[in-house]
Amino acid sequence: QVQLVESGGGLVQAGGSLRLSCAASGRTFTTYSMGWFRQAPGKEREFVAAISWKGGITDYADSVKGRFTISRDNAKNTVLLQINNLKPEDTAVYYCASVRTPYYYNNVGRAADFGSWGQGTQVTVSS
Repeated sequence: QVQLVESGGGLVQAGGSLRLSCAASGRTFTTYSMGWFRQAPGKEREFVAAISWKGGITDYADSVKGRFTISRDNAKNTVLLQINNLKPEDTAVYYCASVRTPYYYNNVGRAADFGSWGQGTQVTVSS
């Protein structure tokens, strides 16, 4: 089982930027695709971005395309989410997740494919 720890959240004004980080430990990182999800108060968890195990494939929710960038550093067992031009509607708890199966990638961000989750990091955007 992999352990995931997110960091980098905070309070930022609209138009600002944040970089979220997710550190993985406990099993081989390089063969598992990763994703970011978020959950706003009173709303269901939603897919944000995903990256394949080597980092060659990425996908994003339509609401974040052009503003969010997912990347990974397999040497450091880390996945990053660069968030630019933040909007108040981006306010949510952001979760890092790892897929259940090695060498598997799903471009639609189906939450059921992800078996390990971090504790989340809060992102709050003020208008």
